[in-house]
Amino acid sequence: MKKLFKTILNIVPRPILIRLSYVVRPVFVWYLKGNTYTDPIDGKSFKSFLPYGYAKQRPNVLSPSTLSLERHRLLWLYLTNETNFFSAPLKVLHFAPEQAFYNRFKKQTNLDYTTTDLESPLADVKADICNLPFADNSFDVILCNHVLEHIPDDTKAMQELYRIMKPGGMGIFQVPQDLSRAITFQDDSITDPKERTLIFGQYDHVRVYGLDYFDKLRQIGFNVKEENYTQKLSQVDIARYCLVPGEIIPVCYKPL
Repeated sequence: MKKLFKTILNIVPRPILIRLSYVVRPVFVWYLKGNTYTDPIDGKSFKSFLPYGYAKQRPNVLSPSTLSLERHRLLWLYLTNETNFFSAPLKVLHFAPEQAFYNRFKKQTNLDYTTTDLESPLADVKADICNLPFADNSFDVILCNHVLEHIPDDTKAMQELYRIMKPGGMGIFQVPQDLSRAITFQDDSITDPKERTLIFGQYDHVRVYGLDYFDKLRQIGFNVKEENYTQKLSQVDIARYCLVPGEIIPVCYKPL
């Protein structure tokens, strides 16, 4: 199964994968039903999760029901337990909306919810993150997770995120991050998809972020909280939800 999943991820374009997932998801939910692992997003439990990964397959990480990965489940827990995201009236912009969140966020009556992306079939607004069609100071919350590693000019993208965020607003900008690496690695001469997968972890990634990612966001103007949220969770919950201990959530605020 691992080899099959890896082949599909590297061959089938992401918009098609999104559409196909609606067909195959019920089969996996039925087949993997159990009590060992729980997806906190919908509360459903399974005997195992599915493997996932473009370069190296990670076992037991993809929830059959919501298609959430470790980072999605961690973010859901953080938003639920530590923020007013599900209760306050908020104007929200969500880049490359994840299926795990999309329908749930759309149904939240407290949210004025807009999605955007260049290619996703779930996007309300087709837009380039480096040239956004939104006015300055428009959004209370911006979610832009696992997007910036795809963008050649991530500085321009970050500046646009800052521009459209309201003063006092919050953004969460998760990226694949090597916490053992001090400096972000980028080499624009690497264009072969297979080589990119080997070096950057995915065929359409253009860099591997290091610990300097947080400082780059600060240089744009954000106040950045490096939220190591798994430290607030029990080892039982980390195992039950299949989270990555030590994963850091970059929570960014635009100063008033």
